[in-house]
Amino acid sequence: MSEPGDLLEKAKAEISGMAKQGLGHPSTKPVLTGAAIGAVAGVVLPLVSLPLGLAAGAGIAFWSRIRR
Repeated sequence: MSEPGDLLEKAKAEISGMAKQGLGHPSTKPVLTGAAIGAVAGVVLPLVSLPLGLAAGAGIAFWSRIRR
């Protein structure tokens, strides 16, 4: 398992790469897909709003990308 500092460094590198490369970065599309799925879930589920669903979906997708 990764050390917490390693995970933070991986997250910084991923965010920086996504910001610089846009859709060319391998993590961008999965994170956007997760955000879209979360947004749809936010609209469909009664106690979840669209912004919360969008953020949760993107966060889960991002977390799964950096944990590898």
